[in-house]
Amino acid sequence: GKAAPGEEVGVLLCDVGDAGSLAAMARQTRLVLNCVGPYRFFGEPVVEACVENGASCIDISGEPQFLEGMYLKYNEKAAEKGVYVVGSCGFDSIPADMGVLYTRDKLKGTLTAVESFLSVKSGPEGVGVHDGTWKSAVYGLADEDNLKKLRKQIGYAPVPVVGAKLKKRGFLFYSPEFKEYCITFMGSDGSVVKRTQRYLHTELQQTPVQYGAYVTLGGLGSVIKLMFMGMLFLLLVKFNFGRKLLTKYPKFFSGGYFTKEGPTQKQMDGTSFTMTFFGEGYSEGQDPQKGKPNVKICTEVKGPEPGYIATPIAMVQAGLSLLEDTASLPKRGGVYSPGAAFSKTKLIDRLNKRGVEFSVISKPEV
Repeated sequence: GKAAPGEEVGVLLCDVGDAGSLAAMARQTRLVLNCVGPYRFFGEPVVEACVENGASCIDISGEPQFLEGMYLKYNEKAAEKGVYVVGSCGFDSIPADMGVLYTRDKLKGTLTAVESFLSVKSGPEGVGVHDGTWKSAVYGLADEDNLKKLRKQIGYAPVPVVGAKLKKRGFLFYSPEFKEYCITFMGSDGSVVKRTQRYLHTELQQTPVQYGAYVTLGGLGSVIKLMFMGMLFLLLVKFNFGRKLLTKYPKFFSGGYFTKEGPTQKQMDGTSFTMTFFGEGYSEGQDPQKGKPNVKICTEVKGPEPGYIATPIAMVQAGLSLLEDTASLPKRGGVYSPGAAFSKTKLIDRLNKRGVEFSVISKPEV
């Protein structure tokens, strides 16, 4: 029978600097939830120990370089061992990746393009984020050239554009739907969704969906503040001493958002997110290679505070899907994005029951 929580839960101490301790842990379990960020510094030893010792592994990284680096190094080995390594199973990037698949499944016809808009609402106490996330962003932006090199090394198959080409938006634009200014979302969502779509296209012959990720900012005041902080950030991130300053004084350089303590309980209670997806495609019987898209759909994913409430919900439910929805996982092990691993599982139902809710907002008529 299943142990009630608290009855037989022991504590194992391990250290990312001690390979033996990681191997001993991995040998005792089917699944490791890996929470050591920034993953670019601490993540790989855990993945390696899991793959070598036959345990699956889930992380909550939003760092494309780490995620795609693990794919390059461990995909074949994980497949041989029959284990699943699934990255980005937190707020980065389950809402986006599963949201695109949800939108695709709810459209009658063929979804060919979708844009998502993230809005984070906060209460009177404002939003707080821990500086671990800030550090990941600092080092990620500093190292963009190496990400390009890594992608060349992997040699991804190109993903064909099906349907009308999704228009690239400027970095900053005004959205009439939200009546707010928006910017390109700088997180891992775009790269994760692209990996999922490539997998579903090459392995399962599904129509790949084009994707753009954006975040709403608010009025002109917010834009000016962000532009100022952003320019300072981009200036400093290029130099070693600048990165030291940015990581030493996160609160100052982020206008109070990122702190060494992370958010207070009150801040968390007052914060929530909504991710809205605008999809377009071709109705059943219409050839997506010909003519203009003729159907639209709008869906959303809503949830509690992203970093500390939604992320653990997403990670734990992904873990349960991995352990319990085994017949619906990809046939062989490997390093997967969430959508690639979980597209056929009950993950979305599981999330819906836990407060990360997927719904259709509108289905326009053909």
